Parts: sequence; structure tokens; C-alpha cells
Amino acid sequence: MPRMDALPTGQATRVLQVARAAASFALCAALTLAGTSAYALFIVNQPWVKPGARTSEAYMVLTSTEGATLIGVRSPVAASASLRAAATSGERVRATFAMPAGLPIALRPGAERIALSGLSRPLKLGQRVALTLTIETAAGRREEILVDAEVRNESPLDAERRAHHR
Repeated sequence: MPRMDALPTGQATRVLQVARAAASFALCAALTLAGTSAYALFIVNQPWVKPGARTSEAYMVLTSTEGATLIGVRSPVAASASLRAAATSGERVRATFAMPAGLPIALRPGAERIALSGLSRPLKLGQRVALTLTIETAAGRREEILVDAEVRNESPLDAERRAHHR
């Protein structure tokens, strides 16, 4: 790049514009290539936990950019944490939850969810609960996702919708 103080003002401005455009292009190319790397992106939206004294449940919306499977969960506030699904013949423990590429999976009351039992302390409204999700990617790599969920009576989205309909 030429010395900027040696160029006429209009030409210096043009050189800067070209340099910025080249930097923007390089950044876009890097982000595009990063999107095709071996690492999937996992998104956790609206995590929340019900209040409870001995047991509770955690809910959230999970999305993976690649196919993956939620294979486990743990929390420092629970002696046991498990993945649960409602079945027609009653509730059952489920070992894993499939996460198809790009499709959000909603863990919600009465459906797929995380059960927390043997709580070390009662969970009260407004408190925060740490959860660690274990994900297995389509390539067989295991990753842990740390989640900070708020103790509340309903999902953040439901609370927001209700607030707008008053």
C-alpha cells in the first residue's frame, strides 16, 4: 500500500475504500469457511426451570446447525438429571433427544424435557440454575454446553406474549 500522505486527497480516499472492501471480503470469506468447518453451532434459547422443593423440570429450545443428539444433562443443584419424554402409556426416561440439522427442538412441559430430582436446595422464582448439556455431533464428537436457566413459572416467550395481550 502506498504512503497515504504522499497521495492526493481523492486518491488516498479511494485507496482506503479499496482496502476496506478487501478487508470486508476477507472477513465474509472467513465466516463462510468457518460455517463449513467440522464444528457445529449449538443454540440454546429461552432456558427456564420450574420452582420446586425436591424435584423440578428444565425447558428450553435447542437448535444445531448440523445433526446432533442430546445425550445427557447434569446440574450441581440436582442429585440426578435425566432426559424425559411423555409417552402414551405414561412417562418414561429417554436416553437421548435427536437434534436434526437446523430444526429447533422444544423441551416443554408435558413433552420432551429435563427432569431434575434430589434437589440440594429449593428452587425459588428468580434464582438461576446451572445445567450442563452433553451433545454428540454427527461426527461422533462430544461437546458440553453450559446453560444458565432462570427459575420461573412459565417460559419467557409465554410471559412476553401474555404481557402484550393485556
